[in-house]
Parts: sequence; C-alpha cells; structure tokens
Amino acid sequence: MNSEHMILGVALTNSFGAHPAAWRLPHVNPEAYTDIDVTVEHARTAERGGLQFVFIADRLFLHGDLAVSNPLFNMDPIVTLSAVAQATERIGLAGTASTSFFEPYLLARQLKTLDVISNGRVGWNAVPSFEPDAFANFGKEPPAREKKYERLHEVMQVVQALWGSWGYEAGKPDQQGRYADPAHVKPVNLYGTQVGTRGPLPVPPSEQGQPVIIMPASSGYGLQAAVMYADIIIAMPSSIEEGRAQRQAIRQAAAQAGRNPEDIKYLAFAGFTTGDTERDALDTRLALDAHTDIRGPLARLSAYLGLQQQLTRPDEPLTTAQLTAVQAHPQDARSIRAVELAHAGWSPRDILAHAVFDPYPSVVGTAGQVADHLQEWFKAGAADGFMLNFDDFSTEIGNFVEQVIPVLRERGIFHNTYEGKTLRDHVGVPPQYGVNPRITTGPQ
Repeated sequence: MNSEHMILGVALTNSFGAHPAAWRLPHVNPEAYTDIDVTVEHARTAERGGLQFVFIADRLFLHGDLAVSNPLFNMDPIVTLSAVAQATERIGLAGTASTSFFEPYLLARQLKTLDVISNGRVGWNAVPSFEPDAFANFGKEPPAREKKYERLHEVMQVVQALWGSWGYEAGKPDQQGRYADPAHVKPVNLYGTQVGTRGPLPVPPSEQGQPVIIMPASSGYGLQAAVMYADIIIAMPSSIEEGRAQRQAIRQAAAQAGRNPEDIKYLAFAGFTTGDTERDALDTRLALDAHTDIRGPLARLSAYLGLQQQLTRPDEPLTTAQLTAVQAHPQDARSIRAVELAHAGWSPRDILAHAVFDPYPSVVGTAGQVADHLQEWFKAGAADGFMLNFDDFSTEIGNFVEQVIPVLRERGIFHNTYEGKTLRDHVGVPPQYGVNPRITTGPQ
C-alpha cells in the first residue's frame, strides 16, 4: 500500500445505517436486519469503490429500543462475514469478537477458517466486553478492569499461537506422498491463569498467514494491549488536534513496546451524508430527523450555544440578541461547530441536521466538502485513514463511491484499484504468523 493513500473502511454494524430512523425510510427494506442479501449488496458497493474493508461491530446483548428502532448491532458478525466472503472478491472483512467470553481455541478456529475461505481478507476487532448486560448473558458479573485485560492478554497470545501452530513448513498436499508434514503441525501447550490450550489448530495458513488484528483506541491497560497486538487502531477523536495527539501517543507507546510505529495504522471515525448541494444533503438528513423527537436535541443545542433560554423557533435563524449571547465551550469541538453554524445563519433545526451531536466528526454536504474533510485530517497527520459511517446505507454508500471516491483519487490521496489480494496488502501492515516474537509477556 502507498503511504500517500488513505485507508477507508466502512462500518456495517447493522443493515440500515447509523441514523436510528434509517429503517423507516420508504426506500429501505424494513426486514433488512435478517436479509443477508442487503448486507452483501452494501459490501459489493464498497468493494466497487475500492474501500479496503467492511467492518461489523458487535455487542453481546440486544441493544436498542425495539419499540422505535431496529437492533443496533448485527445478529452475528462472523456468520454474516462468512456469507459476505462468498459474495465478494477483494474487499477486507473485519468483525468484532469479544475476548471476555469465548475460548481462544474457538476464536482462533473460526477467525482463521474465515481467513482461509476468504483468501486472506479477514480482520479481527479484538475487544474486552464491559457491559453488565453482556456478562449477564453468560451468567457472569463484570470483572475488575485489570482482570478483564489479564484475560485479553492471555486470549490474544493463545489465539496467535494457535494460528501459527500449522506451520508453513508443513507444505502443500502431495497426492503422491503425504497431505502435510505432521512435524510442523504442533501443539502449543500454552496456559495462563484464565485460559489455555493444547492445540494444534486444524487450519493451515491463509493467503495472508493469519487475520489482521484491529483494536479500539484507549488508555492505560487498553493502550498497552493495543500497541502490543493491533495492526489497526480505531479511534473517535473530535478534532484534528486530538487525532494527531492520540496518533502520536500510540506511535510512541508502540516504539516503547518494541514495535515499529509504522506497522500500526490509526483510523478515525467519520460520518457523512452527501448531496448535490449542502441544502440537498441537509434535507436528506432532515428526512431522517423528522422521525425523531426534536425537543431533547433542541434543549441540548441551547446548552451547547451557551444560551439560558430554550430555542422556541427551530426553523428560523437565531436573533441578533441570541447571537450576541452565544459562546462556545473551548474544549468541545461540537460546541465550537454549533456556534460557527449559528453565526453562519443556519436555523437550529439545520444546525442539528449538520450532525453536530454525532459521536464523531460528520459532514453533511457536497462530495467536495466530504473530500475536504478527509483530506484535511489525512494531510495533517491526524489519521492514516477513516472508519466511515453513513446515515442510510442503502443510498449513502453508493453516493460516497460514485461521488467522493473520484474526488479523492483525483487529488491523489486514495488508490485507484486494489494493489494486492489480502487485507494486509490493502492496509499496508507487515506479515505475521503466530505470536509476535517481540512480545514476551503473557501466559507461560
């Protein structure tokens, strides 16, 4: 992968979109949650645009108020990605699997099998669970943070040891001789205080050896784990300055852990709704917002603008007196953005439609405005790439591929085509088979 080109993944956490009302749109199949063909079509669209991977997050409990919205997470990421693998050819396939509940032998077998059948396109988002509801589904209480990460370290190293237990030296099947050299398919006999395994794993190397490891950005125990194991770290910075600082902190911690900082890619979340004009994009967002109660967001916006009174005229720009009174919180990028939009003459409803309260920076505008945001962050060193979120998957993934990708290519910051076959090729991370030899801590 050319380092001058950004990495783009697309979050397909559910079948509808990031906006909670996407399932209500008239052009959306309301049964898409259980229709694998819908997810396959989203992935194919992303592949047509050359995006490096699709990403399916997970929570191990039913998440979402079914009275008003669809379930927020996929039914099962690994099963879903197995179907997507057979319907796509080049795009990477990344999914979440918790280190808190699943035994490492099962994790290693499922993920590496998916990597083999997809010809080396799999990434594992390795996360410890923290939600009490998830632990309740496994009949457990949430452990202390240090215990949670103690298990994560053990699981990561046992899984990777199992991935490497069928060595390359075992060779290919020879119909005139033996299927594989058993001397190079060995038990790992690796045991910690919480998990362990004998091995070996009955899965040979994939085209990329073993899955790419993805982890979320964190601090403390989480940062230590991420720089030890992750090839990709995904974060949610609110500003270029925050992204640049977090990326630099990760690079420094990686060097201290004995890794080359260039081997870890830092991706930032970003959300988009596109239109031929900014007004068109806002109207698209407003069509979604129309299905939600605006009273709560309006009260929150008033607070973000530093106003003492409620915003009672949502469709009219702020008055001169209100504009004189507004003030941004200097430490909150969303507050700063809201004030900028108010001074630009947008109404409160339109300010909300600019996605100022999204949990990550979002652009509601033209393809050029979307490309400007990505380019500014990328060129500033705030990210090596982005995890893309879209309000409405059924239209916005296609809009991004058809309208934004050509602009990024014209500017020379996104590749023209896949340069390799595997996810490691796509994101530019080095080969690894088995446990990273630089990592010496963990189960003995």
